[in-house]
Amino acid sequence: MSSPSSSRKVHLVGSRIRELRKGRRLTQVELSEMIGVAQSDLSRMEQGEYKVGLDTLFKILQVFELKMGEFFGETETSGTPQARELMADFTALSDDAQKEVRDFLRFKRLQENPEQPEQGEAPTTTGPEDEKA
Repeated sequence: MSSPSSSRKVHLVGSRIRELRKGRRLTQVELSEMIGVAQSDLSRMEQGEYKVGLDTLFKILQVFELKMGEFFGETETSGTPQARELMADFTALSDDAQKEVRDFLRFKRLQENPEQPEQGEAPTTTGPEDEKA
């Protein structure tokens, strides 16, 4: 019989897999095919009914391009579940869409704090991207 602590860890791993999968807008079928497990097994993993094997976890990390510490929230980007969801949504975007999001964030920061210089960035000048408009 598993301990409550062990059961909680299995649930945490499963919910993290589900969070990542949904953040990338993948179905269980799509992810299960990518990692080589049955969809029913992936479903049971996400629900915390089935322990995730180390080999399966490594495949999941590869699919989501994460390090083990990042998966378990041991980095400075861990933050709240909302912050992780935003990061997952952001990384699922194309490079062009990510640039638009960064530009929008700079715009919003300047709106809220017009006197503060941007963090680590030089003032924006007209470049090739601006000439397309």
